[in-house]
This record gives sequence, C-alpha cells and structure tokens, in this order.
Amino acid sequence: MRADKARNRDAVLAAAGRLFDAAADPDDVSMDAVAAAAGVGKGTIFRGFDDRRGLIRALYDERAAHAFAAPVPAGGEPAEAALDLLLRTWRFKEQNRVLALALERDGSGSPYRNSSYDRLHAQLATLTARARGTADADFLAHALLAAVRSDLVEHLHAHPGTDPRAGLRALVRSIFATGDDNAQEPPS
Repeated sequence: MRADKARNRDAVLAAAGRLFDAAADPDDVSMDAVAAAAGVGKGTIFRGFDDRRGLIRALYDERAAHAFAAPVPAGGEPAEAALDLLLRTWRFKEQNRVLALALERDGSGSPYRNSSYDRLHAQLATLTARARGTADADFLAHALLAAVRSDLVEHLHAHPGTDPRAGLRALVRSIFATGDDNAQEPPS
C-alpha cells in the first residue's frame, strides 16, 4: 500500500472512530463529517472503503482485532472459555456502542456477515462441540452470540436493574451443562 494511501486510511479510521465514540446515534456520523474530521475529500473515503458500510466494517474489524487479540485458551473448561468470550464481547460492544449499533443496523451490513462474527462463532461452536458434541454446536454458537447483540446491549443499558453478566453466566451454564453432576460451573 502506498504511504499516502495508508496515511489517509489511518486518518479516516481515526476520525471515524472519534466521531462514532462521541455520537449518540449511528445516524449522527455522516461520510461528510468523517471526511472533514480526517482532512480528506469524501472521494478518498469512497476509494478506500467503497461506502459507509465498508468504513464501518473496517473500523469495527480493526477494533475487534485488538480487543480479541488474545486467543481463547485451547485447554480448560469450555464453559469458562465461552463465558469469557461472551463477557469480552459484551464489554467490547458497551465500549463501542454506537459503532456496533451502526454495523448491526446498516441494511445488508448484517451482524452475521463480518469477520468478527465469523471468528466469534467459530470459537463458540468449537467450545460447544467440546462440551456437548457437534450435533447442535453451530446453532448454539449463533444463539450464544444473539445474547450479545448490540441492540440488546443498548436496550439493557437503559435497565440498570438487569445484570447481563449474571444472565450470560446462567445462559452458558444451561447450554454447557452436560447432565453430569460433576460438571464445573463457570466462574462468577
């Protein structure tokens, strides 16, 4: 990548990140605002990211790559690893609230069609298969990820009496229970 193209990409992602972090709603962040904040022309953004959805995905994927850089441990209890992954996802979406909402709301920019979702799903499916076998692992991984959708994170943010972490623990416990009385409960 040419140095000026890389510099522009970095400037656009940094500007978009600041704008999404400061916004109250995803619709508050326009391509014009990003271009102005990055000090580039709007055409530069379109050449680098194709469209608003491409910009949102690039920023989301960049942040997710940093947030989830530490891999899920291969050993240990699958339930503990799954709970850790879900809690990290919840925190990530809380910290990147408007950006995560923008990704999930953006029409065909489905939350199910991005590399971050694919990575999380694969990890949860593997953990679920280790605990329960492969029969329903794929579906159950999708169901677990539904519990950390951005719109749910946003909805529960307005309900301070709800403890999503306790709910995630209970959900993981119910999915990863093997019927074995000696099954370990995920940590609190």
